[in-house]
Amino acid sequence: MNIKIIKSKINKFKQYLLLMRLHKPIGIFLLLWPTLWGLWIAAEGFPDQKILLVFILGVFLMRSAGCILNDIIDKDLDKFVTRTKDRPLASNKLSSIEAFTIACILICVAFLLILTTNILTIQLSFIAIILASIYPFLKRYIYIPQFFLGVTFGWSIPMAFAAVSNSVPLIAWLLFIANILWTVAYDTIYAIIDRDDDLKIGIKSTAILFDDADRLIIGIIQSLVIVALIIVGQEASLGLEYYVSLLFGSSLFAYQLYLIKNRDRKNCMKAFLNNNFFGLLIFAGLFFNYYEY
Repeated sequence: MNIKIIKSKINKFKQYLLLMRLHKPIGIFLLLWPTLWGLWIAAEGFPDQKILLVFILGVFLMRSAGCILNDIIDKDLDKFVTRTKDRPLASNKLSSIEAFTIACILICVAFLLILTTNILTIQLSFIAIILASIYPFLKRYIYIPQFFLGVTFGWSIPMAFAAVSNSVPLIAWLLFIANILWTVAYDTIYAIIDRDDDLKIGIKSTAILFDDADRLIIGIIQSLVIVALIIVGQEASLGLEYYVSLLFGSSLFAYQLYLIKNRDRKNCMKAFLNNNFFGLLIFAGLFFNYYEY
C-alpha cells in the first residue's frame, strides 16, 4: 500500500469523525446530562452499572447518528450557511450513501445495547429512532423545531426510568418537560447565530419566530426550567444539595442572558456552550443528594 492510499484512508477516516461531530462534543453532553438526571432519580442514587454503561454508550452512538442524518437531509442547505458550509457532506468530501451507512451501523449498535434491557425500554427505543429521523425535516415547515429537539433529546429520560424501574412515573414526565424547556432555551440561543443565513434560505427556528423578543422569551423559558426542576425536586423529595445546584444553575442562566444582550455571534456561542455547565451542575446536585457520606 503506497503513501497516497494511506493518506487517502486517513483523510477519509478524519471525515467520518467530523461527520459524527466528535470534534464538537457539546451535543453529547447536552444529551448525556438529562439522561444521567433520569437514571439517578429513577435509581435514587447510583444506577446499575450495566444500565449506566448502556445509556452512556447509547448517548454517544445516537447523538452521532442524529448528526449524520441531519447532515444528509440538510446537505444542500448547509452549503449556504457560514457555520456549516465546510461539513463533510456539504463540501462533497463524503457521499450521502457513505454517511447513511455509518448512521445505520451506529443505530444498529445502539439498538443491540438496548436489547440488553427490558421490554418497555426496547419499546420506547423505537420512538427514539422515529424522533431522531423526523426532527431534521421540521425546520423546513415549522418555527418550533427546537421544541421537537427537546422531545428527541429528552426521550432518554422516560427510557432511563423504564430501564431502572420498568415503569415511567409522573416524575419522569416532569423531568422530561423541564428538559424540553431547557432545550428550547439553549437551542434558540444557538439559532440566533444562524438567523441571518436561515432567513435567506428559508429555514425556520424559534430565533426567527421570537424576533426582537428573543432574549425576553429565552429568559422566561429559562425561569420555567428552574420552576419545573423545583417541582421535580419536591416530587422526588430531594435535599439541600439539589436546590443549591438550582441556585447556581439560575446564575448561569443570568450569565447567558448577559452574553446574548447584543446578539453577538461569538457571545451567543459562549452562552450556548455554557449550558454544558448547567447540566453538570444539576447532575452534581443529584449525585451529592443521593451520595452516602
